[in-house]
Amino acid sequence: MRTSSGTYGRPYPRRAARWQSVLTTTHTLAYRLSGGRLGTTLLGMPMLLLTTVGRRTGRLRTAPLLYLPVDGVFVLVASNGGARVSPTWWFNLQANPEALVQIGPARGLARATTATPDERRRYWPLLLQLYPPYARYQARTDREIPLVLLHPRDAALAEAVPERFRTWPAPRPTR
Repeated sequence: MRTSSGTYGRPYPRRAARWQSVLTTTHTLAYRLSGGRLGTTLLGMPMLLLTTVGRRTGRLRTAPLLYLPVDGVFVLVASNGGARVSPTWWFNLQANPEALVQIGPARGLARATTATPDERRRYWPLLLQLYPPYARYQARTDREIPLVLLHPRDAALAEAVPERFRTWPAPRPTR
């Protein structure tokens, strides 16, 4: 993995950072306390909990993230809303690619890699289909938003993906 920062991007005001922290903490707490029954989807999109080791502190850090289950991996987008720098969890994975992932009640280990250019060309359109605002995030910054592939080491993780998200690309509605 490599560093990911640009020369411009969406400013990240303190107020936004505080709200993001509150929402992240609330989402993570609900996900964990419910045993994965709450928080596995957000606005109809699949969510997982990613726990990384802090690269500076060595403490465990957890973030709820949108993911795309495809080709036996979970694809994450390190968009940080189009900010100039990638999110902290991306830098943590760069320092230590081993992570703990929770999908619903299932928890297991995964190894993170950065998507190759070919993988990016394949997965980016699917991610835009899942969450169109990613295109707006990319337009806000001159850095190429990294895609992270989580390679699960535990089969229980793949089995925990909600049924409606197991086949991608998703069928397009007929008119």
